[in-house]
Amino acid sequence: MPDEDGYFAEGVAARYDETHADRSAPEAVDPAVDLLAGLAGEGPALELGVGTGRIALPLSRRGVPVHGIDLSRAMTARLRAKPGGDAVAVTIGDFATTRVPGTFTLAYLVFNTINNLTTQDAQVECFRNAAAHLAPGGRFVVEVGVPPLRLLPPGQRAVPFRTEADHWAFDTIDTATQAMSSHYVTRSGGHVTHESIPFRYVWPSELDLMARIAGLRLRDRWEGWAREPFTHESPGHVSVWEKPAG
Repeated sequence: MPDEDGYFAEGVAARYDETHADRSAPEAVDPAVDLLAGLAGEGPALELGVGTGRIALPLSRRGVPVHGIDLSRAMTARLRAKPGGDAVAVTIGDFATTRVPGTFTLAYLVFNTINNLTTQDAQVECFRNAAAHLAPGGRFVVEVGVPPLRLLPPGQRAVPFRTEADHWAFDTIDTATQAMSSHYVTRSGGHVTHESIPFRYVWPSELDLMARIAGLRLRDRWEGWAREPFTHESPGHVSVWEKPAG
């Protein structure tokens, strides 16, 4: 069960950067920061679900002022402890509804974080919250996977995404409710542990409707941060919505 830090409490936070080390490699981070810095201009930028600062810190080092919102004190404590962590302002709260002072040229959500909101209503409120923080002409960016339903044969609800000697991970999916959970099974010293985190998957077209409800319009959609074309085969997308200048 989650505590006040939600599902990203101390036990998850202590291993988060190590578990997702591939996401922190320069080849993963640099293209994202390049695109976000270009969209932010002189900023400031707002990261929803700032976590341990994987993107916020290098974006801040580019000269873009960054403010983050996150529910997890354990995750943001890691951010603050890193070099440059004191340059990123952090507000503790639910990023679907928490407001911070000022307006921003850019708001963004990365690495499937929109799916941490496990109801459609909460995801709609997230878009409204992002739009309320944006200055006219500001952009809202979301990086999220395309639901992997094509991998599910009839009668199957689980999709593995990591299989190692002592670590296995898989998603379970309910297509009736769009509920999914990521499960992590680890064997260490003769003991096996299991952790699961709930999500709600969301389609690109559904996100576009949420954006429209919030008064935003789609500007771009790519497969990834390098701006590859988004196609039928794309496993995910980076989408940019804009708040009308008028």
